[in-house]
Amino acid sequence: MKRLSSVKQSTNKPNKTTSRTLTHINKKKRKKIILYISLVVISIAVICGLAFKNQIALYLFKALYSKEIGKAFEEAYVPIDNVEPAIAIKDKEPFSLLLLGVDQREQETGRSDALIYAVVRPKDSKLLLISIPRDTRVDIVGRKYKDKVNAAFAYGGAKMSIETIEQFLGNPAHYYATINFNGLKDVVDTIGGVKLPITKDIVNKGRDHEKFTIEANKPEYFGTDALNYVRYREDSDFKRTERQRIFIGAMIKEMMNMGNLSKIDDLIQIGGENFKTNMKAEDIMNWAEALVKSTPEISSYMVDGYDERINGTYYYMPRDSSLETLQLAIKAWLDPNVEVNDLEYLTAS
Repeated sequence: MKRLSSVKQSTNKPNKTTSRTLTHINKKKRKKIILYISLVVISIAVICGLAFKNQIALYLFKALYSKEIGKAFEEAYVPIDNVEPAIAIKDKEPFSLLLLGVDQREQETGRSDALIYAVVRPKDSKLLLISIPRDTRVDIVGRKYKDKVNAAFAYGGAKMSIETIEQFLGNPAHYYATINFNGLKDVVDTIGGVKLPITKDIVNKGRDHEKFTIEANKPEYFGTDALNYVRYREDSDFKRTERQRIFIGAMIKEMMNMGNLSKIDDLIQIGGENFKTNMKAEDIMNWAEALVKSTPEISSYMVDGYDERINGTYYYMPRDSSLETLQLAIKAWLDPNVEVNDLEYLTAS
């Protein structure tokens, strides 16, 4: 009996070597458990970050930058005849926006070098961009003759441009924004460039044109190249306006990148110095909020037409049948009761 007791006692008390071995094993197990837990936590954090990155961006945007936007855009706010637009962006109803790109080069001072009529449907996260070639021959509101559409800005600034475009498209332009093209260079540089589908060198070589070359297949394009990309017009109006729409899409995509949140201070400053609009700071915040929540699906179109010279002057002549179809499409996009599927049908017809 004593022997058995001795054996039992010996079994319950391991020697020092065995104890150290067990301790080492337990430490390894604990490390593995901690590692597994850490991996699980990191995985969950990554998944949540991907799933809710728009919400995170929205929170940061509203928490950090709302006051700065208000200050920066106070001077940019220029209403037309001191009248507020009939549509309030905060109501999330469809609204229209006329974008006027003003090129500050001396030979083109005072004319809108790019005209894009946009329809925004916030609830559907859809954006329609309609390019109007600057040489389009239209009736200029306030004048008794037809002229190139970009002349309206030279004659009467944003007000005459808005009224002329409203008459031309048969639909209202609720908001406008004049944008200094040269300011875009700083924006593009600040966000680290944009991705543009340039597969062949673009060479501006016309006798009376500024000379430049944009090399193909760069991973990103920075300020000067990006600006030249939207300025280039030695191929056709169709291609030029297409490039402008592509550039806007690339800008929106890049600015929605989480990495550019830290650059918003600089972007706000650049923006405030380079454009005028009848959007109040609150309007801009509401629209920015919608963009952060969901990057919009962009549909792009150009006014259909043909080239013609009248008394030695080149014009882009819109086709009446196509213009009527486009006017109906815009009306549908601005109607909150029209279903999304019907918008594509109407626009494509």
